[in-house]
Amino acid sequence: MYNLTDINTIKRVMSRHGVTFSKALGQNFIIDPEVCPLIVEKSGVTQEDGVLEIGPGVGVLTQEIAKKAKKLVALELDTRLIPVLGDTLEDFSNVEVINADVMKTDLERLFAESFSDCENIHVIANLPYYITSPIIMMLLESRLPVKAITVMVQKEAGERLCADVGSRDAGAVSVAVNYYSVAEELFFVPRESFMPSPNVDSEVIKLKVREKPEFTPTDEEYFFRVVKAAFSQRRKTAANGLSSGLGMSKDKIFAALENSGLATNVRAEKLTMEQLYTLSEELYKMR
Repeated sequence: MYNLTDINTIKRVMSRHGVTFSKALGQNFIIDPEVCPLIVEKSGVTQEDGVLEIGPGVGVLTQEIAKKAKKLVALELDTRLIPVLGDTLEDFSNVEVINADVMKTDLERLFAESFSDCENIHVIANLPYYITSPIIMMLLESRLPVKAITVMVQKEAGERLCADVGSRDAGAVSVAVNYYSVAEELFFVPRESFMPSPNVDSEVIKLKVREKPEFTPTDEEYFFRVVKAAFSQRRKTAANGLSSGLGMSKDKIFAALENSGLATNVRAEKLTMEQLYTLSEELYKMR
């Protein structure tokens, strides 16, 4: 089995297949030998579970997942890396590599075909920074039968995704993540842990998918419209963003805020999940 945390090994394997790093695809491969085993340990994957890995790269994290999981399906967008993965993962019979874009893949069908005999399904990934939030939100909004999503992301993105709703760091994406899951920051990963080394540090986060939301709005789509509008003008009060984003008069917005027990000059980042839910229900009545 290849030691894929060794720089010279990675270069040798990639050179053999005529492959170079792609900055456009955000490829930064993990070379710290402690990181990948810890990701898999913290994910909670067992030998009865199936795992979807997004962006396996040369297979360094893939190898560690394959040691633990019953079945692993790895989706790799970069066609050039498919033969590389065929080489680095040849010792594992429980791994299937598919050349595909996760954003364009029918995951419901893939799960049904690949993980029908697995107890739970996990998603594990070292996500490219430029597409972190879209992938995470797609996975959560699709309501796939996933137990948990354990991903390495840019540190600032992880802090925002996992921020407590009602705290200064919270934004619309924090609310959405909290709605669908229970988020946890697991551990810090310095930039020196990668090759090529990025300009930012990373962290691993885990999203335990909720069986059902803590609060159930009358109209889920409208709830998220309210959230997006409330956070749309961060330097102003929530009322400004809500009026503009919902096309509703300030008088109605103020009335809804007061009916929700909130000050008319409250800022969005001060609102808890329960307060956002209550406010959206009041606004829904006034449409």
